[in-house]
Amino acid sequence: MLEKNNENIYSVNQLPPPVHLLVLAIQHIMLMIMSLSVPIIFASQINGSLKFTTSLITFSMLASGIGSIIQSVGLPFIGSKYLCPNICGPSYLSVSLSAAWVGGLPLMRGMIIIAGLVEMALAPVVQKLRKIFPTYIVGLVVAMVGISVIKNSVASVFGISFRGDAIASPDIFIGVFSLMVMVLANLWGKGLIKMYCLLIGMLAGWIVAVLTVPQYWQDLMVVKNSSFFALPTIGAEFKRITFDMKMLIPFVIIAISGSLKSFGNLLAAQKISEPKLDKINFTPIRKGLLADGLSTSLAGLLGGMAVDTSSSNIGLAAATKVVSRWISVVAGIIFIALAFFPKLVAALSVMPKPVLGASIIFAGSFMICIGLRETFSKEWDTQKTFVVGISLFFGLSTAFLPELYARAPEVIKTFFTDPLPTTTILAVVLNQIFGLNNLFKKKNMNN
Repeated sequence: MLEKNNENIYSVNQLPPPVHLLVLAIQHIMLMIMSLSVPIIFASQINGSLKFTTSLITFSMLASGIGSIIQSVGLPFIGSKYLCPNICGPSYLSVSLSAAWVGGLPLMRGMIIIAGLVEMALAPVVQKLRKIFPTYIVGLVVAMVGISVIKNSVASVFGISFRGDAIASPDIFIGVFSLMVMVLANLWGKGLIKMYCLLIGMLAGWIVAVLTVPQYWQDLMVVKNSSFFALPTIGAEFKRITFDMKMLIPFVIIAISGSLKSFGNLLAAQKISEPKLDKINFTPIRKGLLADGLSTSLAGLLGGMAVDTSSSNIGLAAATKVVSRWISVVAGIIFIALAFFPKLVAALSVMPKPVLGASIIFAGSFMICIGLRETFSKEWDTQKTFVVGISLFFGLSTAFLPELYARAPEVIKTFFTDPLPTTTILAVVLNQIFGLNNLFKKKNMNN
């Protein structure tokens, strides 16, 4: 089936042929694999053993895979039925570490379960947000989904893992080369080349990386020592779950922030899956948020890191115009299977950072532009200028000046955490405040 104008190659409910379905799912898995850095970083920070790290990754992958399936299959009362895979949520890393330092993995698991329940409790409220999310704010939220990944993606293109890392010229070349292959395959390619543009760019970048940087070849060679198949080792720390009300507030804040992020992701997924919709259909978004919360709690129950919806995968769907939800279902099934094959997971997890960074920039570009196009699709006025402008100023400042908010009062910290939730909250509040002027005008005219 060939692409026609702006129509999707495979629509949201369409089942691609088996071979295409498998390859498209693998393309999405290549992005999902990147999130495994979260449990790896977590384990290193608490000095976890190799067995502990492997088990943590396995349980995290299981939660991500199951969450992806629930989200996209759409059970009777849960799941958006959009292509919206789940990955390990990096926004939970900091609070998860705090919980682990206080009470070990059992406490982290308990608090993640609570965070998921909070997200589920917030899901029904979204039905009441219809009036406070006009088209231009919806567009702004979608654009911020892409903007929120700029920091990590650009740092990865330069091969930076930690602050202060040296930048090597080969890494820059690998990142730019990978990005250009993806972009040109998407712009100039047709049929399969366009559909698989991300996968082609990743493989091309990986080959160049192995040929030009000895370290990337050595990373691949280390994979030989990994077991091909293994069941997770369930140590003592995976057999208990504890709770501490002192940790409740930070986890509730992150849960609210995660809900807003998933709200933006689901809005974007709806926009690319059902482009003919004039207004937001809140029913699938409510079900999607419910699925996101359930998946988070499930991660805690299993013993993995908290999971979240993936902005990058939605951006990839927009870029390739392949939005079939069945791709996410198959990706989830494969992700679950991969959890028991450490050698394959290890091979994918050593993919060069510049290649991964390029893939996120590629996908994020579509998210930003889809959102901006939606924002400016209606008649513009000064009120919208101030709502969008002020929200962006303070929302982006959380990324530019994180040390400033680290010293701010707790009330400020609660809302100024990350560009996406901060911009969303401010835009909604300012739109209501500035909209009072129009309300007064209408009352005066009626009088």
